[in-house]
Amino acid sequence: MPSFFNTWLPFIYLYGVGGIFFFAGMILIRKLKGIDMRQKKHRFWWKVMFFGYFYFMIIHALLIIAALYW
Repeated sequence: MPSFFNTWLPFIYLYGVGGIFFFAGMILIRKLKGIDMRQKKHRFWWKVMFFGYFYFMIIHALLIIAALYW
């Protein structure tokens, strides 16, 4: 069975360190007024960005689990 360092550590790094940059970028977008939350189109894409981050994180975790335990 593969070790933690070969399976979950890259996952944690990808979504942990990458998540820091992602969320920092999203905060900067809000603070610098790069998005107008009064516009429906902007709210839609704001939600799409967060959904996409968590969607790929969940799919990636499920595929790792499937590869390890199936």
